Amino acid sequence: MKCDKIDLHTHSNFSDGLCTPSELIKLADEYELGAIALTDHDTIDGIAEFMFAARCVTDVIAVPGVEISTNCFNREVHIVGLFISPDNTQLKYFLDEAKKERNRRNISIAAKLTQLGYAIDVAMLKQNYVEGRVIGRPHFARYLVDHFDFVDTDAVFSKLLRRGAPAYVKRELPEPEEAIAVIHAAGGIAVWAHPIYRQYNERSWCRKVLKRLVPAGLNAIEAYYVGFDGQQTAIIRDLALSFGLALSGGSDFHGRPNEYEIAGKRGASLPVPGELLKELLDRAGNLFRDNS
Repeated sequence: MKCDKIDLHTHSNFSDGLCTPSELIKLADEYELGAIALTDHDTIDGIAEFMFAARCVTDVIAVPGVEISTNCFNREVHIVGLFISPDNTQLKYFLDEAKKERNRRNISIAAKLTQLGYAIDVAMLKQNYVEGRVIGRPHFARYLVDHFDFVDTDAVFSKLLRRGAPAYVKRELPEPEEAIAVIHAAGGIAVWAHPIYRQYNERSWCRKVLKRLVPAGLNAIEAYYVGFDGQQTAIIRDLALSFGLALSGGSDFHGRPNEYEIAGKRGASLPVPGELLKELLDRAGNLFRDNS
């Protein structure tokens, strides 16, 4: 089994990515990844297809995962669950509640956009822009680019959808301790994703959060992320050592043009060392090995 490079943070069209779960497996095989994780936002609906597709590719380990948005110290913190069991009842209930909150927010976003002169045909949005089951701001942005005078989705976010913009609606998010607990209940390990992404006073912020999350059972932290430079990776590696955490990493691949490339693609800027997988598997225990 080859495992010199991995990608443990990707998204499919079951959340806000463009590739199907099967296409992610094909890309992983093409780019000779040893392992790839599907970590869609607040949903595990794509995992069945993802794992099925991987059975035809003997050299790629498919890791079932999820990325859960949480509120920590009044900032949005994302907790990735790796090696989870998608059949776990507690996890399913937790994500169903998150989906209800997303739906509430989407109704409010559509109403605000309409008031601002950007009428949204929600039925058309769902039919033509949402291949999966989770609607997010990127879907609204793509709709607005196609139907109104916006150059690209970045322009939409800047004018309407970013935090503080007139159509932005805050989500009511769970605490990170809740996400960690439900990931553990599903047999997985909890990873803090892109921990210092777009943060100031990076080391102090990260240390503050870790002092809260490590006692709650956080298992690992992303040290390799497409938005990090070498200094940021070094900060995370140092803190991981101090707090006894395993290291993880991934591209946050969504498949959109001019965005992050999947780890391992020739020319991609993000190498995630394959040797990280062993310690993550050790933290997960034997459950994933027995079921993979």
